[in-house]
Amino acid sequence: MIDTLRPVSLPEGVEITLRLAGPMARARAWLIDAALRGVVIVSLPPLFAMLGEAGMGLVFLSFFAVAFLYPMLFEAFWNGQTPGKRICGLAVVMGDGTPVGWSAALVRNVMRIADMIPIGYAAGLASMLLDAQFRRLGDFAAGTIVIHRDEPAPKAARPAEGAAMMPPVSLTPLEQRAVLDFAERRRTWSAERAAELAELAAPLVEGLSGAAAVERLTAIAQGLVRRR
Repeated sequence: MIDTLRPVSLPEGVEITLRLAGPMARARAWLIDAALRGVVIVSLPPLFAMLGEAGMGLVFLSFFAVAFLYPMLFEAFWNGQTPGKRICGLAVVMGDGTPVGWSAALVRNVMRIADMIPIGYAAGLASMLLDAQFRRLGDFAAGTIVIHRDEPAPKAARPAEGAAMMPPVSLTPLEQRAVLDFAERRRTWSAERAAELAELAAPLVEGLSGAAAVERLTAIAQGLVRRR
């Protein structure tokens, strides 16, 4: 199955592209997480054995925590990424590209029970293969998708070096990504089109227009790159 691209339009009128993660990419991340959880689970019985029956109860509670709370807590606290997803460059986000929240992380992980019917992840895999956005049942219920979280662009692809400045207003991760995408792609547009898009980001360009707005937005993108 080939991963596809999904365009998302921001309220400011700027369009960004999300790269959807297919079953193979997600399977690699799942196997890494499964190995990490396996190491934890194997190490628990010896640790609690000295507590007798109470220790066995703690072992079962720990099994539950590792199986269900591990992915939920990581996705909620770690920008939609478990250790396996981070290693593989994947992340869970909402369908509109915004960060995943507590409720969505809870729903998509509770629904793993349905995805595992009748054995393994048969229902979840079938759902991903039939859906254009590779969503398993948990993703449908939570309104989430899994995307490739691109690494910082190589130096040649980053905005041209020059004056850098920080944005005058606070930006969400999605808005920061839109600014960086603008700076990386502006050379592929006509000067008029680049100016038109830059002027849409009115709070950032602060009333500037034309080439001045483009240069201001590019300088903000350079500031974001240097902050990373």
